[in-house]
Amino acid sequence: MNNEKVYGMRFGKVYPLLVSKAEKKGRTLDEVTQVITWLTGYTTEEIEKAAAGSVTYGDFFRNAPQLNPNRKMITGVVCGVRVEAVEEPLMREIRYLDKLIDELAKGKAMEKILRGQE
Repeated sequence: MNNEKVYGMRFGKVYPLLVSKAEKKGRTLDEVTQVITWLTGYTTEEIEKAAAGSVTYGDFFRNAPQLNPNRKMITGVVCGVRVEAVEEPLMREIRYLDKLIDELAKGKAMEKILRGQE
């Protein structure tokens, strides 16, 4: 799948998939929201509004209020690709979220997922 196709997807289509992945492994919507808030700076209300609206996945990240500076501590593999090796900045941001949701679904402690900042 090319990047433009990913960027053009509605956030409202992707968000339930992220929540579902976490909930299938016993995690909660609140934890998913906490992870997204930590990464992007959006409030719970802003995330819900974006999910209910027509915001694209790319714009969700492009317009993030405050990307967490500690997101660069996120490393590892998602879909066979090393997150820290993704050259395209916008795709790297998306992969950071993918990696955080993977860690959440694998049962990692929230303190570790948020890189020591709860």
